[in-house]
Amino acid sequence: MQVMTIKGNVIQYLITVLSHSIFWVIIYFFYAYFLGYGSSNIGYVNLFSGFLMPVTIFISYFVIYYLVPNYLLTKKYKYFILYSIYTFILSIYAIIMSILYGLIYSEGLKEENTVPLTKTLPFIVLGVFFVVMIVVSLSLIMHNYKSIISNENLHSKILKTQLQLKEQELKFLKMQIHPHFLFNSLNTIYGFALKKGDEAPEMILKLSNLLDYILYQIEKPRVLLQDEINHLMDYVSLEKMRFHDTLEVTIDMNVYNENVEIAPMLLIPFVENSFKHGTIFDGKLKVKIIIETKENELLFEIVNSSTKENGSLKGIGLENIEKRLEMLYPNSYKLEIAQTKNEFKAQLEISNLKQLKNE
Repeated sequence: MQVMTIKGNVIQYLITVLSHSIFWVIIYFFYAYFLGYGSSNIGYVNLFSGFLMPVTIFISYFVIYYLVPNYLLTKKYKYFILYSIYTFILSIYAIIMSILYGLIYSEGLKEENTVPLTKTLPFIVLGVFFVVMIVVSLSLIMHNYKSIISNENLHSKILKTQLQLKEQELKFLKMQIHPHFLFNSLNTIYGFALKKGDEAPEMILKLSNLLDYILYQIEKPRVLLQDEINHLMDYVSLEKMRFHDTLEVTIDMNVYNENVEIAPMLLIPFVENSFKHGTIFDGKLKVKIIIETKENELLFEIVNSSTKENGSLKGIGLENIEKRLEMLYPNSYKLEIAQTKNEFKAQLEISNLKQLKNE
């Protein structure tokens, strides 16, 4: 891995050197064209242009690698303006000296009756600063481009990390549901086994169906609402066997859209909670379940007899289900929980549900 990183850095460095070299070769030909336009003294113009290149390169790199990153990008605007003025003054001096040396060393290449340079001193100075401005502008454009790419990559990493955290939390919540659910069911079967009741084999069969649902459906992001309802009904049947005549369950179901999908194991914690924390009044634990669908909306309501002392609001299943709802249906659900003197009520509304696409 380290060798590959070094190799990649070397390649990147070579690409940078090559691109800079090509750019300055282009600038050299620009000087030759700019200074010698209309002149036939090519040798003189080329040599003179070569004297302008070092000072142009030095000024450009000084601005983009020192002034811009240390003062402009760090928003030290006063220092940037001040040092830019100093740089401008010194640059004019350096450019004039380069021009003088160029004139002196190119003197021997002058041809009679020809004009070696077609531009005056002010135009030559402006030409150098024009090149410097191009270099600075390209540098700022590249910096902005790299900043945008870096921000996008950082944003992508943050979103990916958040998604992984949510997936881990969701798995943790599901693992909390499983032991809780299995404990209640196995405890019921254990009670019948001790009594050697005839219901034990049927209860084991019901539990087998429930475990099958957990093992093969729980890992799916969504399941058909009807499958979730069937799972819920199996659980209710299991509890009816446990409670015998002390349980009174009323189910009001109006499901018109068979293609509606929902997150698995989303409704069962409410039902578990009603049996676990419900209170028997006059020899009956009363539970009422309402499930309705309207287009892409779901209304689920459960009411059970309960007292405040039983602490129905503190069930671990309900705590987990609120966290799951926030992760799975943010801004698309409404959960209301109320505890009165003799009744516990939970009402869940979910909108914008997904639908199974017909193949």
